[in-house]
Amino acid sequence: MQITFDNFRKIKYFFAAVAIAIFALSAYFTNQLADEMAEQERQRIELWAEATRLLVTDISGADFNFILKVVENNGTIPVLIAGTDDEVIMYRNIEIKGSDTTAFLNRKLEELKTVHQPIEMQLDVDLYQYLYYDDSILLKRLAYYPYLQAGVIIVFFCILFFFFASAKKSEQNRVWVGLSKETAHQLGTPISSLMAWMEIIKEGNISKDMVPEMEKDVSRLQVIAERFSKIGSKPELSPTLLNEVLDNTLQYMQKRTSNRIVISSVYETKEPVYVNMNPPLFAWVVENLCKNAIDAMGKEGSITAYVSLENKQVCIDVQDSGKGIPKSKFKTVFNPGFTTKKRGWGLGLSLVKRIVEEYHHGKIYVKKSELGKGTTFRILLNRMVVEG
Repeated sequence: MQITFDNFRKIKYFFAAVAIAIFALSAYFTNQLADEMAEQERQRIELWAEATRLLVTDISGADFNFILKVVENNGTIPVLIAGTDDEVIMYRNIEIKGSDTTAFLNRKLEELKTVHQPIEMQLDVDLYQYLYYDDSILLKRLAYYPYLQAGVIIVFFCILFFFFASAKKSEQNRVWVGLSKETAHQLGTPISSLMAWMEIIKEGNISKDMVPEMEKDVSRLQVIAERFSKIGSKPELSPTLLNEVLDNTLQYMQKRTSNRIVISSVYETKEPVYVNMNPPLFAWVVENLCKNAIDAMGKEGSITAYVSLENKQVCIDVQDSGKGIPKSKFKTVFNPGFTTKKRGWGLGLSLVKRIVEEYHHGKIYVKKSELGKGTTFRILLNRMVVEG
């Protein structure tokens, strides 16, 4: 799976939501389990207290073997029995720390008073003792489990974050490299043409037809410079006649393509179609779609741009007769670095998507494609109604 800059934020929020959900569910079920264990421990301590009371009062007929077994069975829950004057009578599962046992047990008694409600043990009519107890080690560990799990989730999430950040940085590097190569590619044709004109001028073979052609190459350089100057900044949009921009771009591509490849447009509406756009950038979109189609077709084929209206939107379907795209690649073709060519940097469709969706607030996607028969890209733009 290729992590792209466009979906990085969504993936980050998705993992954050999953982490929060896991922590919340874990905390809920752990607390439920802890409450159940605490209740079971309370019942065990009450049974232990009753067994101790029976053992102390020496009731005739009692099964002392069973009572002793119950008393000795508690090996995990810290307990302490004290009289009404808070004098510690006995304790179990409590590790004495320090040399003063009495002082330590008194401090422990005060501590246990704040943990659980004591269990009253009536030994005689006016003789009472009280049993104090703490949670077992297992129950305490269970209480800390959600926080431990939260720590693990946070560490895991941090690792994912750094991984995605690295992926984003790597993608940005690919974009910059791609832009550099795209710049060289775009500038190559008009510069080569101008250099050829310079050689002709040096040889003295000057004609009146040369000037218009040189002006076209210079204008092309200006268009390229304007396109790249708008990448990374918010371009200005203005009401523009789509028919004019689309036809001029298709004619430009036709003149620079083999005669065995036919590039044309079909308008399903007779009325002029106006769109709020930046003409140089939108022409770049059409050029890139045509270049991809030409690469996919090889020596011959056709490229047709169908323009139709649907409610308040303008649909531009660029259809080619190339080799097609597998359905599994419909979305990944717009990722930076994606290319089916042996040589290339796979930046064209990534720029196309950014120009259409971020700059023109439209949408572009693969409408349909069939292997061996061709592909249709659909561009949706908001239509403008121009009066007069």
